[in-house]
Amino acid sequence: MDKLLFGISGLPLGDGKLKFTYKSAITYLKSIGLDAMELPFVRSVNVTEKNKNEILEEKTKNNFYLSAHGSYFINLNADEPIKQEQSIERIIKGAKALSLVEGKSLIFHPGFYLNDSHKETYNTIKENLLKLPDIGVFYRLETTGKPTQFGDIDELISLCNEVKTCKLCIDFSHLHARDNGCLKEYDDFIKILDKVEKKLGREALEDMHIHLSGINYGLKGEKNHLPFEESDFNYKECLKAIKDFNVKGCIICESPILEHDAILLKNTYYNL
Repeated sequence: MDKLLFGISGLPLGDGKLKFTYKSAITYLKSIGLDAMELPFVRSVNVTEKNKNEILEEKTKNNFYLSAHGSYFINLNADEPIKQEQSIERIIKGAKALSLVEGKSLIFHPGFYLNDSHKETYNTIKENLLKLPDIGVFYRLETTGKPTQFGDIDELISLCNEVKTCKLCIDFSHLHARDNGCLKEYDDFIKILDKVEKKLGREALEDMHIHLSGINYGLKGEKNHLPFEESDFNYKECLKAIKDFNVKGCIICESPILEHDAILLKNTYYNL
């Protein structure tokens, strides 16, 4: 990408009176200065042959960026092989639907450690990721917010090096919560971006997918998302680090107040 885009996860809030479709959401978000939306395939895949044309038309007309968040019901390290197979099927279904509207990134959480070691979990998840077909959609592995979830930054960087169809999705808020509020200062964010550049190359920072929100957490990690102004997540220093590294790609806001905080992020970034 040639710049950094800002958008939201899911359908916008608007004034609370209008029920948005994907088509009308794209029009509305573009009108308020946002560039992107992450389609919520978390419980069902709702882009079909029936609605794909109107979504694609609106996307193209507005030069809009679409990604999608895959199913919540994915665990590529499930104890039962049938559940691993079902997880693979859910990922493929989401990727195929996203390709109908020319989206390029399907984001998902790869799995849980359960009773396995970190190494065993890594190897099982890698084996399953290698089964995913290359259909022109990148499988974006998202950093996770709880220590019981597979997906710290080092694990995912390593997988992205080993599985050519996989790319990284950094959820800085998840990383903050995962280690009980560890991202406090500018240098904390710089260290993460520096690690990505050193291990995945500058091209990874030229096509980055990032999630941001305020976040509530405890000793066991993430509890729930919050508006930025109600959280201790230091979004200003995070954005400063992103700008100083000249990161390009897309920032998706997952705050409960969606487009309102997405605009806050965009305005903050361009005023730095």
